[in-house]
Amino acid sequence: MHRHFTRTPYRQGPGSVGRGLVIAAALCVLLAGCAGTGPRPGSDTGALDSEDLAQAASSADPIGTLVTRKLTRERQQAIADPLISEALDQLGVRYRYGGSSPDTGFDCSGLVAYTAERALGLKLPRNSSAMALMGTAIEKKQLQPGDLVFFNTLGRRYSHVGIYLGENRFVHSPSSGGVVRIEKMTLAYWSKRYNGARRLDGGLLASARGDTARQQ
Repeated sequence: MHRHFTRTPYRQGPGSVGRGLVIAAALCVLLAGCAGTGPRPGSDTGALDSEDLAQAASSADPIGTLVTRKLTRERQQAIADPLISEALDQLGVRYRYGGSSPDTGFDCSGLVAYTAERALGLKLPRNSSAMALMGTAIEKKQLQPGDLVFFNTLGRRYSHVGIYLGENRFVHSPSSGGVVRIEKMTLAYWSKRYNGARRLDGGLLASARGDTARQQ
């Protein structure tokens, strides 16, 4: 007598399907900011890979795991750029008009001036319109992390300044009642008010290092 064995098709349990859908949704959220943009220097630093997905799949909180790993990579990028690293250290510091330190709070130019002096030894002017005369003017398509980005928020050019982070994001101290935070330049408010960028080039940085050396 022959016995016939029937192979039962593999079925994923509801938990596996649900976890897969959650991870897929998380990927959409985390990668949406890159959609429709061309490659830029440093723009893929926070990209997710198979190891990220494996860690998320085995985690009780897959979305939290993906977000944490992406932020960790962005932080590693910041370590390579002292200006960005110093600026990100000020996240959450409250806005204060005329403020120029974490203790007093920052206005937009106060944050940039404080960050540049601490990270680069570079003393920038104390208002955004004067900062817009420093360094080298660059096109928007040439933006790189660490460039200064300017906006018209008060009815005049260069009335607001922040530090570009890559992937159309910048860090800044926004306005009364706000705190130092990261925002997307593609938001309508910022997109229509954008009016230029400057790069703190080698000449400025060499001059700052020379001034520091003479003071020692």
